[in-house]
Amino acid sequence: MILSYLQARILVSLTSLTVVCARMVKASPSSSRGIPYPDKPRLTFGSSGTFKLTVFSDLHYGENPWDEWGPQQDVNSARLMRTVLADEKPDYVVLNGDLITGENTFRENSTTLIDRIVVPLNEARIPFSSTHGNHDNQRNITHLEEIRREQLDSSLSYTRTAPPGIGGEGGEGTYWVPVCSKDLTPALILWFFDSRGGWSPGSTSAPLPDWVDASVAGWIKRETAAMEAGWDSVESRERGALAFVHIPPHAIESVQKTLNTTRNPGLNADTLSQGSTASHLVTLHQPETTNRSGNALNTNIKNLHAVISGHDHGNEWCAREPSKDVIFCFDKHSGYGGYDSPGWGHGVRNIVFSSADPAGGLETWIRLEDGQTRARVTLDRNYDR
Repeated sequence: MILSYLQARILVSLTSLTVVCARMVKASPSSSRGIPYPDKPRLTFGSSGTFKLTVFSDLHYGENPWDEWGPQQDVNSARLMRTVLADEKPDYVVLNGDLITGENTFRENSTTLIDRIVVPLNEARIPFSSTHGNHDNQRNITHLEEIRREQLDSSLSYTRTAPPGIGGEGGEGTYWVPVCSKDLTPALILWFFDSRGGWSPGSTSAPLPDWVDASVAGWIKRETAAMEAGWDSVESRERGALAFVHIPPHAIESVQKTLNTTRNPGLNADTLSQGSTASHLVTLHQPETTNRSGNALNTNIKNLHAVISGHDHGNEWCAREPSKDVIFCFDKHSGYGGYDSPGWGHGVRNIVFSSADPAGGLETWIRLEDGQTRARVTLDRNYDR
């Protein structure tokens, strides 16, 4: 196959990344272009063959800073993070959007909230990545500003920006993170998609589209093709995949109507398409007339275990969407900021891969701050069929 110049550059990068998975290296300026993490330690499955993620979602720091109630919610959220991290001891953490309640922030100090969010992660020395939500794009804060601040605050952050021209306005946080198997070859790809939403910054602030931009479709196709051409030419094996996006895909709206409490356990208190904090349910892809990013996800990302979303604080279930044959899961509302209701509680979604085998599935459940667990399911090829 004759590769375009761009594909060839990506191929060089991915081949180099295989070396990075084998050893932490310093790349020369000519070869480092396009390598995601040349200066960071590799992420690997543990000595027992497992890999555990803990997902914090909708932390909503910065709520009501003008009164006593708002700052206390940040104190409560930090306590939850420290408690969960100490108990669960994950290999990796995902902050899945709405880190900040941006509409409540002031321009002069909005990014300092990121400083406070990453403190428990830095204390625990756990690597992590972020997605961003509609509340992270507001008049006084943007996704890009949060990403740049996080990168300054923590060497443990694997969050990065999309290439130029990918993601659309306000959607800079689209990227992927590789996890290596014990033999140091890429075995699992964590995909992070920026669903945008919220408002553009500045005095002329205006609403932003609240779906993953169509430009991401071509990027997915190019990245996955380069992975196959680069890694698979050296190691002929398949990899697993897990995707994170803050705003849930439109496809699950109809799935909610057919939930079964045995197959799909967990809180189901937010009716999709009718609100929570958003005026309408939005899509992982463009509106149905184009549907490019959604199809690219389904077609090009092989062995996709699930798509994990936040946004709707009252939902915490998983279900398979039959038309695309993709499993979708909601996170658990972690932060004490943001909308809430008595009895919902606050916590995280835990995800454990028992092996690097992409056919092996994963186990996932909700853990509350006080240690209670619920909604435990195994997501494999037989789940919810």
